[in-house]
Formats: sequence, C-alpha cells, structure tokens
Amino acid sequence: MAKSLLPGFDAGSLGRVYDWFDERLGVKDILEFAKKKVVPDHAYSFWYYWGGMSVFFFMVQLVSGILLLVYYRPGEGAYDSVRQLVFEIDFGWLIRSVHAWAANLMVFSVFVHMFSAFFMKAYRGPREFGWWSGLGLLGLVTVFGFSGYLLPMDELAYFATKVGLEIPKNMPGMRPVIENIVQGGPDVSSVTIQRFFALHVVILPLLFLPLLTFHLWMVMKHGSAVPPSEEAKPASQRRSVPFFPNFFIKDLAMWLFALNVLAILAALYPWPLGVQADPLAPAPAGIHPEWYFMNQFELLKILGRIMPGMTGEIAGVLVFTLGGVLWGLIPLYDTSSKNGARARIATWFGLFVLAGLIGLTLLGYYEVIVLHS
Repeated sequence: MAKSLLPGFDAGSLGRVYDWFDERLGVKDILEFAKKKVVPDHAYSFWYYWGGMSVFFFMVQLVSGILLLVYYRPGEGAYDSVRQLVFEIDFGWLIRSVHAWAANLMVFSVFVHMFSAFFMKAYRGPREFGWWSGLGLLGLVTVFGFSGYLLPMDELAYFATKVGLEIPKNMPGMRPVIENIVQGGPDVSSVTIQRFFALHVVILPLLFLPLLTFHLWMVMKHGSAVPPSEEAKPASQRRSVPFFPNFFIKDLAMWLFALNVLAILAALYPWPLGVQADPLAPAPAGIHPEWYFMNQFELLKILGRIMPGMTGEIAGVLVFTLGGVLWGLIPLYDTSSKNGARARIATWFGLFVLAGLIGLTLLGYYEVIVLHS
C-alpha cells in the first residue's frame, strides 16, 4: 500500500480513506506534481487569475444551465416557460439571473485573459498552440452568449438576434447558409429557437470541453509566461511560488471574490424579462446586440454612413475579418524573445485593437442611450 502523506492519521479512518484512494488513483503522484509546478511571482501576477475565473464562470454556467433545463421548453412555448420560471417557480428568477450574469462575466473574463496574455507575449514559442486554442475558446464563448440570448424569446432578444444575424449575412455567400441552416427559414422563428437551443446545450459544450482541456494542458506543459520586463532579468532574480498550495489558495480566493460579485449582481439586479416578441411588430428604437458585439455593430454603422449600401457593410465585415486573422497570426510575426522592432509593433497593434474595441463599444452605447433617449 502506498505510503500516506498524512502522518498521524494512518491508524484512523481519514488515513485509511486517503490510502485507499491513493492506491487506486495515485493521489500522491498528483499532489507531488502540483507541488513541483511553480508560477512566476512578480508585479503583474494579478493577471494570471483571469484564466481561472473564466473557468469558474463556465462551471457556474454548467450548473445553472442544467437547473434551467428542468423547466425550459424550446420552440413555441419558450417565452411561457421562461415567464413561468421567473414568476412562478421558487428562486427560478435567481437561477436565471445567475446564469445570465455569469455568461456576461465569463465573456468579460475571457477578454481580459486574452489581452493580458497578449501583452505578456504569451503567444511566443513554444506557446503558439496555447494562444490559438485560447482564441478558439473566445470564439466559442461569444457564440455561447449569442445563442443563449435568443432563448427567452422576449422582444429584446428577438430583435437583437435579428440584428446580430444580419452581420454574417452580409458576407458573400453567407446569406443562404444563415437562413437555411442557422435560422431554419427566412426569418427568426420557433425553428430558430430549437436550433439555437441544440447549439447552446449540445454542440457548443461538445466543442468547448475538449478545446478547454487542450488549452489547460498547454498551460500546464509550458507554464505561465512572464512579461518582457521580467524576462529580461537574470534567472537568479526571478521569483516563483509553488502552484499547490500557494497559488492554488489565492486562485480559490479569487473564485470566492468572483462568486460574491456574481451573487450581488444576480440578487440586486435580476436579469429582466421583457414582453413576448411579436415578429410582425416594428423593432424598438435603439435596438442593439449584446455588448461584446457592439463594436462590430457600431463599425458597420460608421462605415455604412461613409459608404452607403452593401459596400459599407461588406467593408465592415472585411475589416473585422482581417483584424481577427492578424490577431491570430501574431505568434508567427513576433517570434523573438527580445524586445525588438517587431515586439514593439505587436504591442502597439494590441493597444490599437484594445482602444478600438473599447472606443467603438462606448460610442455605440452613447448613440443608443443618449441619441435614442
């Protein structure tokens, strides 16, 4: 039998239980591996926690989503099932609010994690596949949010989804694909809800979980990247802490903080349910997609004013497509470990993208709140 790591408990029930699990699962080997793994400790270590918080919010999504599945009915009865959940089921409103707020917080956490990894140059070799898998997870997270937004089928969800689907429709050859495969018809309907539901609860989790496992394996294999300022220091001056228990305890503390933020938002600001969508009614003034698509929506509007018609819409789609390709290919451009010209250009490119996304989002909400108030 494997030697116990709990001295003094071998004769008791706790020691025997531990030894029983250790003999079959190799708990001792796992703990030894966790103790040997270290995490860099420096002034920017705070940014390491955002990856863990993204995983935490995803786990909240899984648990709350399973609870919502008990009462949700996709299709014609979608709105009535959500109304029943919010107004008739005990604490149904709270579970739905937790699910909705956790979705937004997860998207926010993933964006923060991505930009912190970018400015720490965590895309440089040998971490290229960690960067690419992270971008894949970001894409899936936004599709998670978009597909789930329609499911209540209230007025805001219906018209915001219509607006959001117009963006890919403007890409050459994509309109038939969106209408026939995604929407299930020429317009958003109960068939669309069924397809979005299947995408949200079956297809996306089947894609997300293996990719998340691969991403975490890349992080464990290559470790956490350090910012260029730390990388320039001699190895003797770099500090690190063991992953277990030092960093792990701090990670759990950040999860507890995230849980408190989520609980406050969900309890004090319950996620609203609007009136049932009427496809024959005109769209409400100031309708817009969710905040993580607002920058694309605003860019299309700006380019539409400069180049009216389909030209502006196609130009907007091409700008975001080109930007996404360049963002994904950055590991193949900034390859040197030294802060040369390419590293500086990559940093300025990242600052430009970050400022552009924030600026377009704020401008979009300014137009919605101020100009349509």
